[in-house]
Amino acid sequence: MKAMILALAFAGAVTVSPAFAQAVPGYGGFTPLPEAGEHPDPGRVYKVVFDVSQGGPDEGPNRGLDRVARLINMLAADGVDADHRQVVVVVHGAAALSVLSDPAWAARGKGAANPNSALIRALVAAGVEVRICGQAMVGNRVAEEDLAPGVTVDLAALMTVVHHQQAGYALIAD
Repeated sequence: MKAMILALAFAGAVTVSPAFAQAVPGYGGFTPLPEAGEHPDPGRVYKVVFDVSQGGPDEGPNRGLDRVARLINMLAADGVDADHRQVVVVVHGAAALSVLSDPAWAARGKGAANPNSALIRALVAAGVEVRICGQAMVGNRVAEEDLAPGVTVDLAALMTVVHHQQAGYALIAD
C-alpha cells in the first residue's frame, strides 16, 4: 500500500492530505509521503512566523497564505495538535490587500468577495495568528475596519518578524 501511495504521489495523482487530518479544510494541499524523512514530531512545539509579502491573483487565494495552511495540515496529519502549533503570519507589501474584508474588497472593484476570506477564517480557526503590517496598511490606504475578521494590526512587519525570531520562531518568507 505504501508503495502505491508513493507511486501515485510521484505521478501527481495524490495531492491533498487526508480529510481526517485537515486542520485547514479545502486549503494547503500536499502529497502524503509516509516513507519520507523529516516528518513532524507530535511532541515538538512548532513556533513559526511566516512573512507574506507577495500579492496573488484577485480570483484565487494568496499563495503565501495557502502555504501557511499547508504547514498546518502537514503538522495535523502527523498528529501535531493545536497546542503544539504556534504559527503567526504577517502580511505586508503587495500581499496587504489579501486580508481585506469582503465589503472592502468589493469597494475596491476587485469582485464581490475576497477569495482569501474563507482561508483566513480557516487559519484563525486552526489557531494561526493573522496579522498585517500597519505601515503596509497606510501605504495601501487600508483602514482597520477594512480588515477581515480575525486579522490584527502590528506596527510593522519588521517588528513582528524580529520579535518572533528573537523568541525562537523559525522564519518562512516568500
